[in-house]
Amino acid sequence: MKKPVLVIMAAGMGSRYGGCKQMDPVGGHDQVILDYSIYDARRAGFETVVFVIKHEIEADFKQRIGSRVERHMDVRYAFQRMDDLPEGYAIPEGRTKPWGTAQAALAAQPFVDGPFAIINADDYYGPEAFRVIYDYLCAHPDGDEYATVAYRLENTVTDYGHVARGVCEVGADGCLTGIVERTRIEKGPPPRYTEDGGQTWTELPGDTMVSMNFWGFNPSLLERARERFPNFLDHALAENPMKAEYLLPTLVGQLIAAGKASVRALSSGDKWYGVTYKEDKPAVSAAIARMTREGLYPDNLWA
Repeated sequence: MKKPVLVIMAAGMGSRYGGCKQMDPVGGHDQVILDYSIYDARRAGFETVVFVIKHEIEADFKQRIGSRVERHMDVRYAFQRMDDLPEGYAIPEGRTKPWGTAQAALAAQPFVDGPFAIINADDYYGPEAFRVIYDYLCAHPDGDEYATVAYRLENTVTDYGHVARGVCEVGADGCLTGIVERTRIEKGPPPRYTEDGGQTWTELPGDTMVSMNFWGFNPSLLERARERFPNFLDHALAENPMKAEYLLPTLVGQLIAAGKASVRALSSGDKWYGVTYKEDKPAVSAAIARMTREGLYPDNLWA
């Protein structure tokens, strides 16, 4: 069996954050959030990491992150490009952003020939999350049996604005029966989302399980993503050509609805931390400092 690979989506430049938050330190020795994710992944068993980045940040990324990680893991680089589209499609005039997380996953396809986990670069997931996803992928190395590590919504919102989350519906068998991407969720209380720019709001229970883009897939997911990309573009170019995104939660929800995949909802006792806005960073840095004092992490991860 091929060992699971870790794919990290780091192409986003953090428009709401106001800069390239993937490379903004939150710990000692200039360590960023994804340093902690890679450290946790490595001790869970992952040996290869694929960074999905933009060409524009390649030099800085390799110097600040890749150069120290490559001493401990096999590092590959994939590039998410706006013009990486199916034949017959072109970038709409005026569009400046990539096409979303499903396109980011497709960018990594040349480096993925077995089971893989995929995560955001700017989310802290915790060591248990990597252990459970690694074990799942080792037990389900092929086919259409996927997994996600889900978190309680109330533990994933920010005090400083809105967030996007994949709201999970979980059946009695522990598998997702559906997932819906909500692109504007605010903390409340209680947490709530809007689909019309804030004119109306719908409340969500705090214990609602949500996806934080921590998925466990097999290569079949990438084939299905490529097959469905043209259909997404047909709708996107007609309805929202500047901002529409091909998102993993939406794709997974479609596959579940079509009976093309099953997705196990895995639980983790770890607390999620993330930096969506600059104001989020002090809380994340404080949490990292506390976990370092408690011995969960060494002060210098890559010493």
